[in-house]
Amino acid sequence: MFATTANTQATRRSDAKGRYDAGIVLSAIALASLGTIMVASSSIAVADNQQIGPFYYLIRHLVFLALGVALAITVAKIELEWIERHAGILLVFGIVLLLLVFVPGIGTRINGARRWINLGISGFQSVEAVKLIFIAYLASYLVRHRDSLQSSMFGVFKPLGIGVLLVGLLLAQPDFGSAMLLMAVSLGMVWLGGARLRNLAMLGAVVAPAIAWAAIFEEYRFKRLKSFLDPWADPFNDGFQLTQALIAIGRGEWLGVGLGASVQKLFYLPEAHTDFILAVIAEELGLAGIVLVLVLFAWLVGRGFSIGLRAVERGLRFAGYSAFGISLMLSLQALVSIGVNLGVLPTKGLTLPLISSGGSSVLMTCLAIGVLARVSFELSRAEAAAVQAVQSGEPSGAPA
Repeated sequence: MFATTANTQATRRSDAKGRYDAGIVLSAIALASLGTIMVASSSIAVADNQQIGPFYYLIRHLVFLALGVALAITVAKIELEWIERHAGILLVFGIVLLLLVFVPGIGTRINGARRWINLGISGFQSVEAVKLIFIAYLASYLVRHRDSLQSSMFGVFKPLGIGVLLVGLLLAQPDFGSAMLLMAVSLGMVWLGGARLRNLAMLGAVVAPAIAWAAIFEEYRFKRLKSFLDPWADPFNDGFQLTQALIAIGRGEWLGVGLGASVQKLFYLPEAHTDFILAVIAEELGLAGIVLVLVLFAWLVGRGFSIGLRAVERGLRFAGYSAFGISLMLSLQALVSIGVNLGVLPTKGLTLPLISSGGSSVLMTCLAIGVLARVSFELSRAEAAAVQAVQSGEPSGAPA
């Protein structure tokens, strides 16, 4: 009789229909659409000057966006249980990816940094995949070791120790911005997983001096810090990027100078279609454009955190922690990119997710959105199954 009841309940659960969260899908589409328009606006003059065709960067962006959408759709159909089961293997793969950039003939050095793997037709930035892989690993760790995480220092140190290993490999490339983003996401996930603030504060007291030392040890990082504190002291050298971005933002005023009418993107503003695309948005669309970007990111990230919280409460802990990690990654990267453009943070080589032109970043951000959509689907399915169970007079079966 018990076997029959269990089989009946399992059958009804499998029959429960899930759905993807419309807020996540629509906000991601809106950001990607805005990004496509602004990549076109900001890159045509750059590409034309490089004599590679005025639409080179736009076409490249659209190709990677199409591939990213295909990846997102694919991963949105994969059970999260599979990802959780293979999280350790994925972590090893991520470490290998970070090591491959140092292998001659495979790793590529650009502007003095080894961050890319040469794939022949394009380069791939390893850290973009590693950020998502590490989130999956941390989520699985938080599920498996929840008790030790909440009760002991070692339970906190172990996952962060692996994070320190990845950060060390990133600093060797060097990629200080991605390293700090990875560490911030790690701390955020561990705290949301139940770690005591006291333990995190003790670790922070040890790590903070090391971060400060790393920030000023390299001469180029020290120059960036000096230019951030006073960009107008050397506006044609170390402070050039920031001063040009601030000029662009100032020209935009409330409603901007008009789409396509930016002056700063015409060879004044470096990396106008990648790191400093928000400055072009501010110049052409004004404060209204910046507010639009902030609202869309708040919508996307807010839905992610809300779904993550509901998933944890429902007992889908891996799904919930994955949603937390992805939401943290997207929000922090967006905040850093926006802060750099507005001059409230030192210059970092981080793109604005779903908006900036880029290959690896676009692909992996779309993949992250696919995972987030999958979390919403499995949560919806679990909630529908619980409703069915209540209606049929059976226990919902949700874990505590």
